[in-house]
Amino acid sequence: MASRDVIQYETPFTKGLKWFAAVFIAFWYREMNWRLLWHAVVDGAAQTAVVMLLVAASALLGGYLTEQQLPQQLAAMITGITSEPWAILMLMNVFFLVIGLFLHSAAAIILVVPIVMPVVTAAGIDPVHFGLVVTLNLAIGQQTPPVASVLATACSIAKEDVWTVTRANLPFLAVLIAILMIVTYVPAVPLWLVNVMYG
Repeated sequence: MASRDVIQYETPFTKGLKWFAAVFIAFWYREMNWRLLWHAVVDGAAQTAVVMLLVAASALLGGYLTEQQLPQQLAAMITGITSEPWAILMLMNVFFLVIGLFLHSAAAIILVVPIVMPVVTAAGIDPVHFGLVVTLNLAIGQQTPPVASVLATACSIAKEDVWTVTRANLPFLAVLIAILMIVTYVPAVPLWLVNVMYG
């Protein structure tokens, strides 16, 4: 049986090569000049600064939550309420949606997932299935105020305020929530490709 663990990484050289190729092609087709390149670099730096500020704030909040042992208390509360897999998944959906509202996805995964994994494995939930559920929950949370780092990036690019973009995004959030329900309670749908490739 093949392992599900796949390691993917990029070296600084490959990243630099991609950047060089993109700039070279843009100059070759005369769609870029030094002035436009400078503006693109400045805009990219500003947008990256916005996201990194949110990541830093999420890391601080995550550190506070860890010190107060709130995730551990929540995990104990979940196991005290129920041991049924479907009910645990429902509670996890609510929990990670709320977490996604306030923490960046990277901070949430690093700080919270290791704490709830014992609950998940004890309930007999497939870790890959649970990872997909967590990813979708955090993706929804990252597009919903108050923190919403993905939404902030979109607003920065579009030069629009948060609430205007949020209103336009509501139908997409509804679709994402519907997909989340399917992924959560019909695991054969998200796992069929995994099962085909890895047996």
